[in-house]
Amino acid sequence: MVVRQVMRAVVVGAGIAGLVVARQLGLAGWDVEVLEKAAAPRPDGYMMDFFGLGVEAAERIGLYPRLAAVAYRVDAVEYVDARGRTTSSLDYGQFARFAGGKVLSLLRPDLEQAALAALDDVAPGRVRVRYGATAGRIVSGGDGVRVTVDDLPDEAPADVLVGADGIHSAVRAQVFGPEEEYLRPLGMRAVAFIVTEPVLNARFRNRFVLTDSIDRMAGLYGLRSDQVAAFMVYRDATGAAGHLPAGSPGQRLHREFSGLGEAVDRLLDLCPEHPYDDIVAQVVMPGWQRERCVLVGDACGAVSLVAGQGASLAVAGAALLGDVLGPVTSPEGISPALVEFERRWRPVVEEAQAAGRRAASSFLPANRAQRLLRRWIIRGSRLPGADRLVARQIVGRSGKG
Repeated sequence: MVVRQVMRAVVVGAGIAGLVVARQLGLAGWDVEVLEKAAAPRPDGYMMDFFGLGVEAAERIGLYPRLAAVAYRVDAVEYVDARGRTTSSLDYGQFARFAGGKVLSLLRPDLEQAALAALDDVAPGRVRVRYGATAGRIVSGGDGVRVTVDDLPDEAPADVLVGADGIHSAVRAQVFGPEEEYLRPLGMRAVAFIVTEPVLNARFRNRFVLTDSIDRMAGLYGLRSDQVAAFMVYRDATGAAGHLPAGSPGQRLHREFSGLGEAVDRLLDLCPEHPYDDIVAQVVMPGWQRERCVLVGDACGAVSLVAGQGASLAVAGAALLGDVLGPVTSPEGISPALVEFERRWRPVVEEAQAAGRRAASSFLPANRAQRLLRRWIIRGSRLPGADRLVARQIVGRSGKG
């Protein structure tokens, strides 16, 4: 009788991509250790559209019911002026039809929690998630990979290391080179947070509300339990990786977003001390795998927040990595599997990144003429024929629009 060798993986990052690939490898019989530097799952995040390849992958691997259970209902996307009057709107049902019929509106922490709960599908002991554990020195070679944890002398040995630690990946920096070689800022900065505000919650429930403004935009959505999710983007042409502008986030947001209406002013007053706060950027790399290490998700192919496909691509890419790596039964099969993953997934990511760059160029109108053009395009989406063109620009070919 042939005894299968138990393969071992270390996954750095317990975000969406990291948890999905850990689950898929665990289901394939691998032993997986997930290292996450945060002390616990992150409670803050922004609302995301989940569609296309992400939905297809989630259905195939059995994750979709968990996602659908925590999704929000969205009736429309509305742009409003400083007085709260609607200037243009998009019908969400129409968008869903052009995106293949299934679009889930998900809060990022809810998606992450669903992926974490899905680890229950794996045999006990196969996948171990360690929060508050920072990956240290990485040594990779033909005989495997070793990762120190929290700079302690003990190491986590494995057959493969998966870097799923986001746009500012520490694995990428150590194995492939410094961040500035691969990060491509798109000239914007984004802040996201969640606050409790019953009045605004009731006012904006079931609608995405976006300010129809120039060089900046604030978005909000009413959540469950009297909460409101806020998402704010503004131009930051001088921003760089790892650079935080002067002043607290609250002070900076008041400076950038004052004058957009009383609802936005209320959110600014409630902004927490440490919201999500980062540049809008892509990650562009010539290669995603080296020896026994591979990157997945934003660590190797971030498309940017404004592209609208990050979560979908995180799930689909992680599922594909599980497909090609899961059946491997010996160390000799790892390198060919990693090459195959990149061969199949890179064209999808590059197409989404190109769409993201196009979206970034028009995401924040630079003047009144550009803002007026956006209004007319959105209004024109209600016309037969034009609606399909607008939806395709939003969804893209990789979204199956």
